[in-house]
Amino acid sequence: MYSSKKLLTGRHSSKNKFYSVTICTKQRTPLFKSFENACIATRGLVYMQNKVNTICYTLMPDHLHWLFQLKDLPLTDVVRQYKSITTVNINKFNCSNGQIWQQNYFEHQLKAEDDLINQARYIIANPLRAGLVNKAEEYPFWDCVYLCDHELSN
Repeated sequence: MYSSKKLLTGRHSSKNKFYSVTICTKQRTPLFKSFENACIATRGLVYMQNKVNTICYTLMPDHLHWLFQLKDLPLTDVVRQYKSITTVNINKFNCSNGQIWQQNYFEHQLKAEDDLINQARYIIANPLRAGLVNKAEEYPFWDCVYLCDHELSN
């Protein structure tokens, strides 16, 4: 397991670049099996729309896959703000307190715009690979600007 400092070493971000980010819940707790918690986490992505251009996301029971284009904020600030708003709102809803996300996250900067659709398809297919649904459109917590219903069947 990598330490937090090792994961952050060399991490930098660039305005207008595309990033694929995976954020896991603390101890991989399946927090988003709860429909209400998943709705709160999804609303957090809507809240972040003034800070990034979301291409797609899939919220799994214990993690989030999120593909977006940065605007003005650095990547670390985007992730920190998303974690903060969702933590506050989920804790408030559940009458709890404490950390809900792992400290670290995984990110990958996409080098070519051609990779966007392939990465989006990979992210959207996560519930299928996990055996949660038989068709992507059956899963409630995903969205993608590039995919239409007829594309999901292929």
